[in-house]
Amino acid sequence: MDQAHKRKVVAKWLLLGVFMIMVLILLGGITRLTGSGLSITDWEPIKGMLPPLTDEAWQKAFDSYKQIGQYQYLNSDFTLSDFKSIFFWEWFHRFWARMIGIVFLIGFIYFVVKKYFDKGMTVPFIILFLLGGLQGTIGWIMVASGLNPDDLYVGHIELAAHFTMALILLTYTLCFALKLWIPQEQRYTNSKLHYFTLVIIAVLFIQLPYGAFMAGLKAAANAPTWPSINGDYLPATLADKSWVSDPINVHFMHRQLAYLLCTLIFFWFGNAVYKAKHATAMFRHTYKWPFILVILQLILGITTVLTVEHSIPDTFGKFQLIAELHQMVAMLLLISLVVNLYVVKRR
Repeated sequence: MDQAHKRKVVAKWLLLGVFMIMVLILLGGITRLTGSGLSITDWEPIKGMLPPLTDEAWQKAFDSYKQIGQYQYLNSDFTLSDFKSIFFWEWFHRFWARMIGIVFLIGFIYFVVKKYFDKGMTVPFIILFLLGGLQGTIGWIMVASGLNPDDLYVGHIELAAHFTMALILLTYTLCFALKLWIPQEQRYTNSKLHYFTLVIIAVLFIQLPYGAFMAGLKAAANAPTWPSINGDYLPATLADKSWVSDPINVHFMHRQLAYLLCTLIFFWFGNAVYKAKHATAMFRHTYKWPFILVILQLILGITTVLTVEHSIPDTFGKFQLIAELHQMVAMLLLISLVVNLYVVKRR
């Protein structure tokens, strides 16, 4: 088997990892939307692979949950059956994270034994494993921020850090796979378009944490109107309250960044349409997707805000489904831009 084929096999394995990370992020969204994130009060990397298997173990887990503020102030009417329903999503979220680690570890050992790796892959794989470990640590820090008698949810800053780190891991894994998958001759050289794409990705990496702030602060429910924010286009809170902790200010910033991203991608697309006539076939396949996805994302964002008033807390209904789709399309938009960043090279 030649080295080029081996690189493609490794790339497919990495792309499987990208898919699994996307599922993990979506599971994190479901966990948050169903109010399940604080149901497991211990971090047990090995023992936690299995849920409680006896009535005694279930009661012990439930008793631990009763010590935190979320139970005492929000869910004090919970039965053991209610607790099991929220426990499932947090357990499955952690289980899937462990499965990603196992898939990467088994694949890594297999490819080392079969000599699929070349010297250039060593450092990227070390970085990949370090990012995975860091993401798990940040995840526990996030959960721990809500495990106390006073807070009802995890901290929104910690939530944003966990979400952003997951996206960094996703982006790094994807870039690694693209480097192994796409031959140099299929890439298109255009420095200006490359840097324009990089600027859009930078803005998106500001916007995505604001999406997490929106979720952590329940900011959509604070202003379930569009195009105004509770009748105002410039909230009175902008001048005297935090732009990362006040729900209305966060909501305002999230919308403005969305409009900015749409504008940038529209200009990028107009430029790309002209350039595609002289570009590679690969670029002609990839340049359309950011434009399509950003329009869909804007529609889903507006719909999420307008349906939040009809949502039922800690259940998975229409609002929660739309919010999950909003999160999924955000990831697809990021992926489409990263793919184009790689396909359009500087020189």
